[in-house]
Amino acid sequence: MKSSYKENDVILLLKDITGMVEPQPTEERERLIQSGKHYCEMLPIEYVPSEIYMQVYQEALKNYARPTAEAVGRLADKIIAGKGRQVVLVSLARAGIPIGILLKRYIRWKYQVEVNHYSISIIRGRGIDHNAMKFLLQHYQPQQLLFVDGWIGKGAILKELKKELAAYPGVSTDIAVAADPANMTELCGTHEDLLIPSSCLNCTVSGLVSRTFLRDDIIGKEDFHGAVYYGALKNEDLSYSFIDAIEQKFTKENIPNESKQVLKTTGIDEVTHLAKEYGIADINLIKPGIGEATRVLLRRVPWKILVAEDACDDPALAHIFRLAEEKDVPVERHPLSHYKACGMIKKMADT
Repeated sequence: MKSSYKENDVILLLKDITGMVEPQPTEERERLIQSGKHYCEMLPIEYVPSEIYMQVYQEALKNYARPTAEAVGRLADKIIAGKGRQVVLVSLARAGIPIGILLKRYIRWKYQVEVNHYSISIIRGRGIDHNAMKFLLQHYQPQQLLFVDGWIGKGAILKELKKELAAYPGVSTDIAVAADPANMTELCGTHEDLLIPSSCLNCTVSGLVSRTFLRDDIIGKEDFHGAVYYGALKNEDLSYSFIDAIEQKFTKENIPNESKQVLKTTGIDEVTHLAKEYGIADINLIKPGIGEATRVLLRRVPWKILVAEDACDDPALAHIFRLAEEKDVPVERHPLSHYKACGMIKKMADT
């Protein structure tokens, strides 16, 4: 699969379906999803950021490069301590790819070890790419593989991963993430709801690659899951400016553990409570965490955004306030405990 990433940073185990799928407008796609069509059978039209939004992104990158680098460093140290130097990073396309590249580079920089890094697709409700898993297990031992993602929202992908890996004895069901506000894994860089700047954008910070795609008429039985390469956006590509900005903040010093008191509950408890409070039957319409709330604003039809009461002035949410203003989405203060923000998707039957 073609991308704007270098092959020595990541190998994408994906089928290039560029030109084979017509992207659909957000509202049309949302109606189809909520009427039963699976999101992986369609592709969204990529959001083109406004000039003001890009200024907000650059500010976020400047302010959160160091915390992101520290989270990557903590996570890399845990990976080497737990998995050893023969580990093979397998990032989940596409939010996991930038974090996987940063982990690979940090491990090379601190430990002088060149670990292999691949990216494969996993889709909620449709499972992992079994052809990609077959490829990996032809080349590596099961215990070498470690899955990487950007963050954990409410844990849907982690749940999908654990279910799917039951078919692969010896493959760890752990997932390594930069941020885990849901409090579902210790293999994380932080339990804070950290703004990872790559969550602010779509393909232009992810190697110009779309989210992954799976539909029988295009993806054959022997194919990897698919994705589109957005070559027309190469002049707007910020994939390596993001990687470089974080890499410049790497440190080999012992990074102090976070001071935040880790909650005893998990994010799914909070999501379940929100679903009852707002009368939402489908918890998939609730997307908690900065990264997930951003995704709701970028590629879904938002109903409202909840912001934690103690985070209303947090600069980490500047891009969320900016997007909500652009799209005329109400922002509501709420006593969130695990998250700084939460995106709520509009029920299309109500429109």
